Amino acid sequence: MEYLKLTNCDLVVSRIGLGCEVLGGTDWGKVDLREAARAVAVACELGITLFDTADVYGLGRSEEILASALGKRRHEVVICTKVGVRWAVSDPGRRARTFIDSRPQYVIGAVEASLRRLRVDCLPLCLIHWPDSNTPIEDTMEALRRCQQAGKIRSVGISNFSASQISQANAIIPLAAAEVSLSLIDREAAQAIVPTCQELGVSVFAYGPLAQGFLTGKYGEDSVFDCSDRRHRLKHFQSDQRPKFMIILERLCEVACQAGRTPAQVALRWTLDVPGVTSIVVGGRTSAQVEENTAVADWHPKAFQLACL
Repeated sequence: MEYLKLTNCDLVVSRIGLGCEVLGGTDWGKVDLREAARAVAVACELGITLFDTADVYGLGRSEEILASALGKRRHEVVICTKVGVRWAVSDPGRRARTFIDSRPQYVIGAVEASLRRLRVDCLPLCLIHWPDSNTPIEDTMEALRRCQQAGKIRSVGISNFSASQISQANAIIPLAAAEVSLSLIDREAAQAIVPTCQELGVSVFAYGPLAQGFLTGKYGEDSVFDCSDRRHRLKHFQSDQRPKFMIILERLCEVACQAGRTPAQVALRWTLDVPGVTSIVVGGRTSAQVEENTAVADWHPKAFQLACL
C-alpha cells in the first residue's frame, strides 16, 4: 500500500480509501450489512487507513456501523466524514428529503452528532459535503475553525466545490483535502479542479473512480435498477445514454485483457495516476471487492497501457 501525507496537517493516509456509503444500507439496492462490515475489517488488514463516510449516508447509520466495524481501530485510522446536508424523514420506508445546509449553527451541531455516532473525541478529517448557495463560505469555514479550536475537528476540507470555491475556502482555512468526482467517464475535475488544488497545495480525494460500478464491466446495456438503487437515475446507466459510455468501457476491457488485470483495477489505477490525486475513495460491499481494489496499490503499469484510455 502507498501512503501520502495530507497538506496543511500531519495526517498520513493510504492512497486507496474505502468509501463507506454502502454501510448506510440505502440507495444501493439490497446490501448485506454484515458482509459490508467485514469488508471494513479486511480493508484494515490490507493497509487501508482512509475511511470515507458522511452523516447523511443512511441518516447516520453509516457512521455508526463504521465505528462498530472498526472497533478500537477507529482511533488509529483516518475517518473522513462529511457534514452540511440536512434531512427530513416523512414516511417510513421512503427516501428521506435532503437539503444542503451549511449554516454555522447546523454545521456545529452536525459535527457533534458525528462525534457521538463515530464514538470518537475528535474527527480526524471533516469536510463540508456540498457548497451552500444560501450561506457565505466564510461563515461555514469559520464554524469549522471554531470546532477545530474546540478540539472537535483535527483537519478540515471540502467536497464537490468548484475551483474558485476551493480557492476561496482555502484562503480562510488551509484545507487538508478537497474531494471531487473523478473517473474515466467523468474527467472534468482533472481538467479544472485538480490543477487548482495542485497550485494551492491542497490534497485531492477522488471519489467514484469506478463510476458507481459501471467501469467494473459487470453491468451491460440491459441492466436495470429499481428506485432503491441510485444507479437508476445516473446518466451512464440510462438506456438512451449508456451506448456512448459503453465505448469507453469496451476500450477499458481491452486494456485490462492486455494487462492481465480486471477492468476495475485498470480504471482505479488510471484515476490514481492522474497528476495531483492523493487518494481514491472506492466503495466495497464485500471483502472480495476490497481485495480486488487494493491489489492496484502494488501495480504500476507501463505508460502505454493506460495511454489509450
